[in-house]
Amino acid sequence: MKKDIDWKNLDFGYIKTDYRFVSNYKDGKWDEGELIQDENIVLNECAGVLQYAQTCFEGLKAYETVDNKIVCFRPDLNAKRMEDSCKRLEMPVYPQEKFIEAIRKVVEKNADFVPPYGSGATLYIRPYMFGSNSVIGVKPAQEYQFRVFATPVGPYFKGGAKPIVIRISDFDRAAPHGTGHIKAGLNYAMSLHAIVDAHNQGFAENMYLDPATRTKVEETGGANFIFVTKDNEIVTPKSNSILPSITRRSLVYVAEHYLGLKVEEREVYKTELKDFKECALCGTAAVLSPVGKINDHGDEICFPSGMDNMGEITKKLYDTLVGIQLGRIEAPKGWIEVIK
Repeated sequence: MKKDIDWKNLDFGYIKTDYRFVSNYKDGKWDEGELIQDENIVLNECAGVLQYAQTCFEGLKAYETVDNKIVCFRPDLNAKRMEDSCKRLEMPVYPQEKFIEAIRKVVEKNADFVPPYGSGATLYIRPYMFGSNSVIGVKPAQEYQFRVFATPVGPYFKGGAKPIVIRISDFDRAAPHGTGHIKAGLNYAMSLHAIVDAHNQGFAENMYLDPATRTKVEETGGANFIFVTKDNEIVTPKSNSILPSITRRSLVYVAEHYLGLKVEEREVYKTELKDFKECALCGTAAVLSPVGKINDHGDEICFPSGMDNMGEITKKLYDTLVGIQLGRIEAPKGWIEVIK
């Protein structure tokens, strides 16, 4: 039986659910892990995560489909990306098959918190890992905790599909040979001042440029970019310091195989922005959020798609991907993990 929640008016925020999964790494191996009800974590004051930010995380969603199934979208890619993050941060890899099993357990036990089909809300799932033992010298921890919690959420941007205004930031999101390509907590800590400053200036998000030359488009603090040319071709920025978005990869496939569009992943220069007819942010939280304007230090780049609605191609991409996720459109093999 569904929980008594106002599903249509949910924010993108935390609501405690009944169960979460936890597994501990000690003496070179992971334990079996278990579902627990306590949402609190007790750590030593010198824990590796607190002293040297040794932590990474993932984000995915569970949905109720048109035929009343509860599903997750491509959790195998989240498992692989977390493996990449762990390797880069000198953390032990949580096995991919156990990662997916933990997701299944958490969603199954919190099924009453999965928002109903048609509500526009989803169950957001947050797997994460951190160094848990005391570390005072600058070195990797020896003990770790892998956890998964879930929380029902509304849209990431309160305006939903309404185009947003973003700015080109003077801050860098990641170093040229740093950790921008993995989902490390420290990347997001670096972006917090920039996003608060952007919000204070009246912008929804930041557009970060490449840190080496500051001439090429990278991403925002939490989403990749997708552009549409005047010839209806899809262009996505290519860079070694961009987080490889699972949503972006899925949209690229949808564009090519469902919509018959040409897609190009390449370096995108700031000087090209004025030539695109549509722009959108894509990621697990937002799915696709259209951009109406980019403010470049007072100069406005206005996309022909306007400030009222999603652009034509962006809307087709959005409708197709969401249709796949919600079971209205047949999914490519292996994309949908049926939970129950």
